[in-house]
Amino acid sequence: MSTKVSDHILQRLRAWDVEYVFAYPGDGINGLLAAWGRADNKPVFIQSRHEEMSAFEAVGYAKFTGRVGVCAATSGPGAIHLLNGLYDAKLDHVPVVAIVGQTNRSAMGGSYQQEVDLHSLFKDVASDYCEVVNVPQQLPNALDRALRTARAKRTVTALIIPADVQELEYEAPEHAFKMVPSSLGVSRYAPVPADEDLERAAELLNAGEKTAILIGQGARGAREQVMETAELLQAGVAKALLGKDALPDDLPYVTGAIGLLGTRPSYELMQECDTLLVIGSSFPYTQFLPEFGQARAVQIDIDPFMVGLRYPFEINLVGDARETLIRLLPKLTPKKPGKWRRKIEKDTARWWEVMERRAAVEADPVNPEYVVHALDAQLPEDVILTADSGSAANWYARHLRLRGEMRGSLSGTLATMGCGVPYVIGAKFAHPDRPAIALVGDGAMQMNGLAELITVAKYWEQWSDPRLVVAVLNNQDLNQVTWEMRAMTGAPQFLPSQALPDVAYADFARSLGLAGARIEKPADVEGAWQHALAADRPYVLDFRTDPAVPPIPPHATLDQIEAAAVSILKGDSDRTGMIRQGFKAKVQEMLPGSRHREGDGK
Repeated sequence: MSTKVSDHILQRLRAWDVEYVFAYPGDGINGLLAAWGRADNKPVFIQSRHEEMSAFEAVGYAKFTGRVGVCAATSGPGAIHLLNGLYDAKLDHVPVVAIVGQTNRSAMGGSYQQEVDLHSLFKDVASDYCEVVNVPQQLPNALDRALRTARAKRTVTALIIPADVQELEYEAPEHAFKMVPSSLGVSRYAPVPADEDLERAAELLNAGEKTAILIGQGARGAREQVMETAELLQAGVAKALLGKDALPDDLPYVTGAIGLLGTRPSYELMQECDTLLVIGSSFPYTQFLPEFGQARAVQIDIDPFMVGLRYPFEINLVGDARETLIRLLPKLTPKKPGKWRRKIEKDTARWWEVMERRAAVEADPVNPEYVVHALDAQLPEDVILTADSGSAANWYARHLRLRGEMRGSLSGTLATMGCGVPYVIGAKFAHPDRPAIALVGDGAMQMNGLAELITVAKYWEQWSDPRLVVAVLNNQDLNQVTWEMRAMTGAPQFLPSQALPDVAYADFARSLGLAGARIEKPADVEGAWQHALAADRPYVLDFRTDPAVPPIPPHATLDQIEAAAVSILKGDSDRTGMIRQGFKAKVQEMLPGSRHREGDGK
């Protein structure tokens, strides 16, 4: 049997060890679909409910494997639908390849049905490599470069293949003029800085007395080296949200998340340090870093285009985090334990006490902080967590202590809604033997999550561990935006834009053959988590939570507090609950801890 272009594409994907392609069918990729039938569905075609979900699932797969995620879609609207998920991958530096169809070459330029200038459309999101395959001889080079570039640069690439090209007989590039042959694979590489730069960095770090370390996802492969660095420098370690799983939260000097969703100990760590070491993070919010001139700073990042951003670093080390720290560690002078480290550990311990008290605050009907805080102690040791954007991300950032081999992620830079459920589906294909949990708000669940439960129902019996829990924080409000309106603009809640209908999420799950329960009493929260995590199939927990519980940052400014007060005076629809919950939550921060009577480090 002859080999068509579409057959060769799947052959080449298999040669690159691509396991899954997250996709949705359409006539623009009919040639590929027929090839899948001839190839016994290898790599496996994973059908989502929407192309955007296919892209998100590829992102989730890539985030939790470190491998390239691959998604595919038809021409025109299918390709357009991929964009949001692809931008999520690009902004979070996740390797994803998009394979999209296009109308026949003979129709191009003729305003034909579903004809879109896909090369222009994808040129920004896939700026490192975006190519149209016009003749068979462009393969395998074009596909190899798309996969290799995505992996090497941790970015998005795109391959556009007209429908008629997919049906052509495959012809390999010849040993001839203007032919471009190709080869498979790319070896692992770990660049390291020059010795003289490492010496300069060590000199700066050794001179510091109050050192803060900020890590991101780029430090995930350097856990032991980061821990050793923190011990030698007697430093505290804050984490960007994408690096939440890079270092265990049960280490006493790990202050937790940084930024608007971060912790007070992380905020104070940055406000009071005299030396800053940033490892594998491009955390963008300068206002949460030390004041300019306050701290001398060193950055380590593998991407030379991402160093020197955000802060006036004295020394920018371009290199792999693990290999760079291995070479830097022998040059560091051990510091003796002192007041700085003791204060960090004391502040962090008190923070977790505050979180426990905030979770215990009564609400109507259930405090969302309690929902997530109750999960913390029940997390399986090998769990994979995803959080959607919105107020769910607040509680994920502040109440869950990742430890051991636990993994977690969210949409860090794009902060897009609707990624939580497709992320966790991608995670289950990445690790079918591990339990997974998605924390989502009701807005995100209505946007994307409900439909993707159908995808869960379609595939869950293929997973060796069937546990996948989708926890919906159902407060019938687009809560994060509601609070942003109050705090940032002093505007009251605008119900036509913010109010959401109540949906029977658990009932819908059960209608698909999954399991589910609605929880409306605090006394039922812990048992609900236990039941869901012991279930023999995916489970939807519909928690009826109180929208008046404020996601106020631990370092809320007077301006933000005043703006929230202004919104009350303007007649906020939930002003009574807002006052009640906001006051009780802030009181928990002001109460002295039972073991911290002599000052609280504020």
